[in-house]
Amino acid sequence: MKRTVAIIGAGIGAQHLAGYTALPGRFRVKTVCDLDAARGRNLADRCEGSGFTTDVGEVLSDPEIDIVDVCLPPHLHCKACLDGLDAGKTVVCEKPLARSLSEADMLIERSRRTGGAIFPVFQYRYGPGMSQLRTLIGSGIAGRCYAGTLETHWDRPASYYDVDWRGTWAGEQGGAVLGHAIHIHDLLMSLLGPAKQVFADVATRVNDIEVEDCAALAVRMCSGALVTSSITLGAAGNTSRLRLMFEGFTVESDHAPYAPAARGWTFIARDPARQRDIDVMLADVSEGGTGYEALFEAMADALDGRPGREVTLEDGRRSIEFATAIYGAARSGQPEDLPIRPGHPFYDGWTH
Repeated sequence: MKRTVAIIGAGIGAQHLAGYTALPGRFRVKTVCDLDAARGRNLADRCEGSGFTTDVGEVLSDPEIDIVDVCLPPHLHCKACLDGLDAGKTVVCEKPLARSLSEADMLIERSRRTGGAIFPVFQYRYGPGMSQLRTLIGSGIAGRCYAGTLETHWDRPASYYDVDWRGTWAGEQGGAVLGHAIHIHDLLMSLLGPAKQVFADVATRVNDIEVEDCAALAVRMCSGALVTSSITLGAAGNTSRLRLMFEGFTVESDHAPYAPAARGWTFIARDPARQRDIDVMLADVSEGGTGYEALFEAMADALDGRPGREVTLEDGRRSIEFATAIYGAARSGQPEDLPIRPGHPFYDGWTH
């Protein structure tokens, strides 16, 4: 079934548009909505047949629109998602899904009540590297994961914060933990399952902003794996790296900052005699799609009754729960246990 899309927000929405237009048999972008008329019209003009409006109400009342894709600043995400569900639309939402666990749970409750779906955006999950690792995990060759390291080492100069809502608690809701490393943390949990405990230290060292731009995390997964995550926006260049040590092999991702799974990854058997088994299995792995195109294709499959590869609303909640634990641990100086439930000091947000 081909679905009609409206993109709300023409900033990161430009990359979403490219993902939809790569799947012409499954999506048609009818409308781009943005308060910046010049930017919005420019994006709409890139897609033949797409119109432009500054009025979100016009989008929500359009019976032809099946999907509203929320590409707004973080502090506007929850309300836009609620409005989309109430209008009977399927909702796509850029990260972070919400400003708190209470908002995430509100979205889950509204989704259940209306019967509408929300699909959070975690496009890093898709690509040859992740396909390879998932195949090896599924085969049993991987075995238990012992430990791992994550690196989100990016470069954000002062000019990055010329956009007024960036670098502020009110507009961005957080810094490098919430807006940047959230992707690699989602990769980790999509592979190894949920975290059990996190210890965190955060700091603002690179730019004169309100929120953190450096962090160091020590994470214990429910599986028992011990993982560290190193985060900075003060690197020379931009690198993302995931390295996991399993019983059967060590895997290292590609280092591309915004698409670490778009290429094949490096797998080294602990027992050299098993390397050939790994290489033979990897040779049969289909590369599949990457990035937004693959994310939207998985969403379309789920909407068509073939779920399994899509990012779920529960995945989005888990990412907010992990961020809550990080900020909680950083403020208290003590390890933070998960899951986090109503009544936790930061259940309603960490910006207060």
